[in-house]
Amino acid sequence: MKLAHLADLHLGFRQYDRQTPRGGNQRETDVAEAFRRAVDDLLVQRPDLIVFAGDIFHSVRPTNPAILFLFQHLHRLRTGLPESPIVIIAGNHDTPRSSETGTILRLYEALGIHVVVDEARCLTFSKLDCSVLAVPHQAIVQSERPALRPQRGTTFNVLLLHGQLPGVGERRGTAEYGGALLDEHDLSPAQWDYVALGHYNVAHAVAANAWYAGSLEYVPPNPWGQLQDEEEQGRRGKGYLLVELPGSRVTFRPVAPVRRHVELPPIEGKGLTPKELDERIAAAVAGAKPAIDDQIVRQLVFDVSRATARDLDHAAIRAYKARALHFQLDLRRPEVHRVETAGVGGGRHQTLPETVQEFLEHRPLDADLDRAEFVRLGVEYVARVGRDDDGTT
Repeated sequence: MKLAHLADLHLGFRQYDRQTPRGGNQRETDVAEAFRRAVDDLLVQRPDLIVFAGDIFHSVRPTNPAILFLFQHLHRLRTGLPESPIVIIAGNHDTPRSSETGTILRLYEALGIHVVVDEARCLTFSKLDCSVLAVPHQAIVQSERPALRPQRGTTFNVLLLHGQLPGVGERRGTAEYGGALLDEHDLSPAQWDYVALGHYNVAHAVAANAWYAGSLEYVPPNPWGQLQDEEEQGRRGKGYLLVELPGSRVTFRPVAPVRRHVELPPIEGKGLTPKELDERIAAAVAGAKPAIDDQIVRQLVFDVSRATARDLDHAAIRAYKARALHFQLDLRRPEVHRVETAGVGGGRHQTLPETVQEFLEHRPLDADLDRAEFVRLGVEYVARVGRDDDGTT
């Protein structure tokens, strides 16, 4: 049996202000195009079973174009692969906080698709001699979790669920908040033929037969960290997984990128004049492969004082931004060292606002955030809370 494992489509995701000629958000169109390309490949590969491990949409209330787009392409799959069951579970992005709100995912049951949104369900496909225990986000966060045990009586048993395993994606902040917490004891991969996971946006093996499929596009959190995670694992790019059972032989099926995230070589700015730094940035842009035009680009520059940042050639920077879909010049301030002075208790440490400023000036940020404004707001909020606590308001 051949199983296709997809996850974290995030249809309807929007980013940046660039619009398509038809007036849609360009990044929303990119995310949709990635899924269309995956469907094209699925129709060629002809899996016997297709599972989607949650976060189908980026929000509980997706855009109308996203709803229609998914309907059209799931219909393509039902028409092109009429004998292949399709199972969808809801992830945290698909799950409303109030049970009264409901979810749009049930719409796709009209296509003959198995949609599981609140409680765990065991689905049996007799022609495949296979059962799928489908466990959506809501079922895991409940006080009483379902027993994650395979069903007797079928040759193949698959566990499909959406959640966060400790340590996965935590080092670079590439696993987003809000996922249901799991541990390997919950999964017990040895008792399953395959465990199909969703939530972490990088294809990643938890065990030989337990995988995160990853997303089909670079969506938050920290797409730059996702590139580093992929490089560490020796698997660049996005795609989905084909799994042959028995034996859980997993093949990563890459999906051609709609556009690229381009990380320019970092620049050490210490001691550089504004003119010299302008020249270094210009050289990095000129040497970019692929060229920055219509791509998503980040240029990291370390140890840049406020005065140097103020005197850069901002006309040139605006020109880079006009060429790229998004150009992020990420200027990092010089390292702040703790100030120690003699006194009672051995010295004075940084204040809380100083500590927050140091942390925010050096942490990874999503590409669409302005670091200077991000730091300013963070320090301002912390200082405001401190004043309120002192009763000084």
